[in-house]
Amino acid sequence: MELYPAIDLRDGGAVRLTQGDFDRQVGYGDPLALAARIIEDGASWIHVVDLNAARTGVPHERATLGRIVELGRDLNREPGRAGAGAGLKVQAGGGIRTEDDVAAVLDLGVARVVLGTAALEDPALATRCARRWPGRVAVGLDYVVRPDGVAEARGHGWQEGSGRTVHELLDIWAGEPIGAVVATAISRDGMLEGSDVAGMRTLLAATALPVIASGGVGSLQDLRALAALSGAERAGAGGACASRRLEGVIVGKALLEGRFGLKEAMAACAASV
Repeated sequence: MELYPAIDLRDGGAVRLTQGDFDRQVGYGDPLALAARIIEDGASWIHVVDLNAARTGVPHERATLGRIVELGRDLNREPGRAGAGAGLKVQAGGGIRTEDDVAAVLDLGVARVVLGTAALEDPALATRCARRWPGRVAVGLDYVVRPDGVAEARGHGWQEGSGRTVHELLDIWAGEPIGAVVATAISRDGMLEGSDVAGMRTLLAATALPVIASGGVGSLQDLRALAALSGAERAGAGGACASRRLEGVIVGKALLEGRFGLKEAMAACAASV
């Protein structure tokens, strides 16, 4: 299970929201300095979100995103840095609404683009982009559990319901070359009270697409619980069965507030290997 340290961008700074509430924001300083520390500690991925763009659809932080990509490249090229930041990849989302937006962000050197609101409003767009750039387009399913127990995806920076259930969307994209499903439990995001393990188990049972969990990680034990999580057994080629695990987990606030270190987190995620 891969670790995706998160950098959320707003008004030029690195911030974290609680449950997606823009009025409950904590600042964490210079995003480039934060990215440098993450790269120094040997992360394989960084997950970057343009928060204002997620809400408005207008890119605000694309220049900073580009600098984070360049920073990873520059540090990798420094003499004597074998292993530090080696193979660093950036996954980015927030405000990416069109095929041209996807192309522009990939042109910055981003390894994978996350389509959120646009994928909910036009699932065919996600399909077209995934086919054009196989494995390099993810869909963001940020969800709340309704009173009837069904998980509904939300868009526009988590401010609006989509009217679509998570399972309905997964059915639409079944078999498509989508790089990942980034599933965020909105009620847990920023709370540091544990991940939605039951929800992730349900998702793994419902789709063959790679799943990345997000929201609620507050301890190393939370990471170990996700690392050990397997989906339902599925019949594969020739009738063989395989048990799927989470592809990755996004961690933001817990790392920023020093609940544990990045190297400790990577070790906990490695328990899934």
